[in-house]
Amino acid sequence: MSGTYPCGTPRDDGASVRGDLADGHSDGLEPIHSLDLEATTSIDALVRGMAGTAFGGRNLGEAADVYEAMVRDPACHRVLTLSGAMTIAKQGLVIADMIDRGWVQAIVSTGALMTHGLVETAGMLHFKHDPAMSDEELMRKGYNRVYDTIELEQNLDDTERLVSSILDGVPDDDVLCSHSITSMIGKHLSEQGDGRGPLRSAYEKGVPVYIPAFTDSELGLDVATHNHARRLAGRTPLRFDPFLDLDHFHARFIEHTTHGILTIGGGVPRNWAQQVAPYIDILGKRVPELAHPPQRYRYAVRICPEPVEWGGLSGCSYSESVSWGKIVPASEGGRWAEVKADATIAWPLIIKAVMERVDKS
Repeated sequence: MSGTYPCGTPRDDGASVRGDLADGHSDGLEPIHSLDLEATTSIDALVRGMAGTAFGGRNLGEAADVYEAMVRDPACHRVLTLSGAMTIAKQGLVIADMIDRGWVQAIVSTGALMTHGLVETAGMLHFKHDPAMSDEELMRKGYNRVYDTIELEQNLDDTERLVSSILDGVPDDDVLCSHSITSMIGKHLSEQGDGRGPLRSAYEKGVPVYIPAFTDSELGLDVATHNHARRLAGRTPLRFDPFLDLDHFHARFIEHTTHGILTIGGGVPRNWAQQVAPYIDILGKRVPELAHPPQRYRYAVRICPEPVEWGGLSGCSYSESVSWGKIVPASEGGRWAEVKADATIAWPLIIKAVMERVDKS
C-alpha cells in the first residue's frame, strides 16, 4: 500500500480506507509544515517558520506571537523579570533595546545581573574563560568565573567605588530601596555619557528596576560596605526598606487593567513580580479599605530550561500559576508561551523577530 487516501475511498488493492478515521481538519486541527530555509529571508521569517514545526521550535515561534501581541496592546503594562547571568552573557543590549522601544514598564532582576550590566555600561570588559586555567589559578589572579566567562575582581572593585561615590551624596535621613538605588546609578551613567545598558536606558525611559533579593548581590555588598565606611566616619548609615519597592510596584500595577510578563529564568524576580496579584487579593480580604478589583497577567512568556518536576518556581508552569491567581486562564483570554531553552539562544531570536514585525507595520 502507498499514497494518501480520503476516508472511505477505494485503494488499488480493492480494500477501502476505514470511514470512521478522522482527517484532522474535521476536528479543527492545524496542519504543521516543514521549515523551508530556502524561503527564509529574515529572522522573523525563520521564527514564523519554526512556529509551524514542532517541539522547542514551535514553542519559540508561538512565544514570539504572544510577545508580539503583548507589545502591540497599547493598554498593556509590561514587566520584564531577569535571573541568571544574562548581562555577563552579553544580553544587556537586548534589555536596553526592549526598554528603548517602550516594551518594558518595569524590571524585576537579580542584583548580580544588574551589577554585571553596570560593569559593561561603564566601559569595563568581560572575557572568555580559558579552560586551561584552573579555578585555583583564577582565584589567585582575581578572575571570577561564571561558567565560560570571566568577571574581573578589578571590575567589581571599580564598581564599588562608583556606587560609593553616588551614595556619598545621599542625605543621612533618606530611606533607600532597590529601585531608588538603581535609578541613581542609571542617572549617573546617563549624565556621564557612558555606553548603552539596562540601568542607563531604564533611567532615561523612567522604568523602575527592582531587585527583591538586594543583599544577595555585589550591589548589596557595596551598599553594606558604604554604610560601614559611613559609621567609621561618624556619619549615620543609610537606611534600606524593601517594602518601599513592594508598594511602589503594587501602586503602579493597579494603575492598569491589562498586564504582560516576559520572564527570563525564574527564581525570586519571577515570583516577586507575579505575587503582586495575590497581594492585591490579600489586601482586599484583610484590609478592606485597600480593596481593589483583581489584577492578573493576561500575557506571559517564559524562557527557562528548568523542568517543572523539580518543584522550583523557575520551572513552574503558567497553568500552575493560574491556580495561585497570578495568570489569566486561557479560558478567559489569557495567552501564554513557555520555551524550555537557553535564553541566550531563544531570547534574541524572539525579540529580533518581533522588532522586524513591528518595524514593518
